[in-house]
Amino acid sequence: MADGSMRTVLGMMSGTSMDGVDVAVLVTDGETVGGFGPTHFRPYDERERAILRQALATARDVDDRTARPAALAEAEQVVTDAHAEAAETLTGAAAVDLVGFHGQTVFHAPERYLTIQIGDGAALATRLGMPVVHDFRAADVAAGGEGAPFVPVYHQALAAKAGLAGNVVVVNIGGVANITRIGADGRLTAGDTGPGNAMIDDFVRERTGAPMDADGRLAARGTVDQFALDALMDEPWFLEPLPKSVDRDAFSAGPVRLLSTEDGVATLAAFTASTIAGAIADAGGAEIVVISGGGARNPVLVAMIGAATGATVKRAAELGWDGDFVEAQAFAYLAARSLRDLPLSLPETTGVERPMLGGVVTDPA
Repeated sequence: MADGSMRTVLGMMSGTSMDGVDVAVLVTDGETVGGFGPTHFRPYDERERAILRQALATARDVDDRTARPAALAEAEQVVTDAHAEAAETLTGAAAVDLVGFHGQTVFHAPERYLTIQIGDGAALATRLGMPVVHDFRAADVAAGGEGAPFVPVYHQALAAKAGLAGNVVVVNIGGVANITRIGADGRLTAGDTGPGNAMIDDFVRERTGAPMDADGRLAARGTVDQFALDALMDEPWFLEPLPKSVDRDAFSAGPVRLLSTEDGVATLAAFTASTIAGAIADAGGAEIVVISGGGARNPVLVAMIGAATGATVKRAAELGWDGDFVEAQAFAYLAARSLRDLPLSLPETTGVERPMLGGVVTDPA
């Protein structure tokens, strides 16, 4: 067990939107946030995204999370190399002594006790010449937890640093959206809420070839189709209580297929906002909602969340947080916790029966 002194940790995250690698430096003891360091984003190119999309398809037929058929092996090399390049950009700018490496989730089915993250922690540790903490989710899923979300304990530390009071909800909108509710009594409630950006991104890519709805421009020109929205919302999963988790590709965009591009994007944005608002209400509501992740850059989506919740909505940047890098910072924080044998997941965040340790620490060869 490491001591509780502050350390400088590099955290890395490649989310379900598969746009690239987020890297952030955090000063932390695994319980509090001492300070924020530099950040960097390393995008995936089109060839790399195509390889990752093939990995998503292949992973659906894999029952062993350690198996690496050809498509997964190729994607794992892409993920490892991209993370190494991203890390090397920052390690020259900060005296880092530990790395938290999430890897890329290619399949998540906790009901089958299965979650698959690709990325070679040992190879990364050797290339960077420092210890790497990786494989964060496996222990939670093996113990019957949802394996997600894993950011809530960091959200709680961020909220404490910002001095937020009352019932506060932090929403992260990546490919999948999730919430952490920090009650006025300090109690956590967390879980995935459903789609984040992934359905919107996939629909826009299919219709226009663009990777996303930049700045919500398409959604702003569209009209929400209530019939299609009701059909999207008609999923039993949304009736399940928190905590819960969901795979990136769990929901079908079928109900918007006959809509115009603009109306389809607006309706999918409303789907994301409605499911986030529903989860917040189920968790007990909030006076303040803080939005981080890529979705915070979509003003239409942010406005929809505000209208649906009736709460004061703030982007993470308004609190001095770098909303694009909260998850990368979180895995730096979790790496420090892992080294100290502090729990990474809790019954109220993933549904696991007891607080769970997690992460595998690999030293450079």
